[in-house]
Amino acid sequence: MSTEHPSSAAPAPDVPQIDHEHADVSGGWLRAAVFGAMDGLVTNIGLIAGVGGAGVAAHTIALTGVAGLVAGAISMGLGEYASVRTANEQIEAEVAKERRELHRNPVAEADELAQRWIDRGISPDLARQIAQDLSRQPDEALRMHVREELGIDPDSKPSPWTAAISSFICFSIGALIPLLSYLLGSHSLWLALGIGGVGLFTAGALTARFTRRRWWSTGLRQLLLGAAAAGATYLIGDAIGVSAA
Repeated sequence: MSTEHPSSAAPAPDVPQIDHEHADVSGGWLRAAVFGAMDGLVTNIGLIAGVGGAGVAAHTIALTGVAGLVAGAISMGLGEYASVRTANEQIEAEVAKERRELHRNPVAEADELAQRWIDRGISPDLARQIAQDLSRQPDEALRMHVREELGIDPDSKPSPWTAAISSFICFSIGALIPLLSYLLGSHSLWLALGIGGVGLFTAGALTARFTRRRWWSTGLRQLLLGAAAAGATYLIGDAIGVSAA
């Protein structure tokens, strides 16, 4: 008769670890930050290319860029705040409407929720049972109805202040990049546009960290879009400068 020591038993197979971590997609900062940085870059690259194409002095180009930075950053911050605040207020109004409906017609609302699940393939008995159980928990029932009927999570609304501050800061940083060479004493338009182009590519590549796309693809896309904007404003500035002369 042989006995095995517990330590000699075969090791348990490794259980694969599943990554369930997700990025925060509802906080409101990422969209505002990316949009702000890209808008700051493209806006000031376009401004610099336009006034530079008109043949104005380097001091005037720098002044135009600084004015564009300040005005654009304030506008972006206020716009993001108003936009997100308005969207949140609309969500709150719809949630309040759904709360009233649940209070007035709880049976009909439970049937409506069950029917949505039945349409998705859940068995009728199970769908109705879950809907009835939820109706006994008003807060959870409200959240579920809002998610199913409006497609939103009432507990995950973005912050208007987060969106505004992110947009303000990132626009300012983006708009500053093509101005750097002028602020440091250079008079070269093409150096400023080149630095702006590097900024566009870098900003686009950095977004790949959040979107999990190829960094060079997103960087090249932003560079081409910015180059198109700069080319258009340069040609307009050149035409106006020549005609005004």
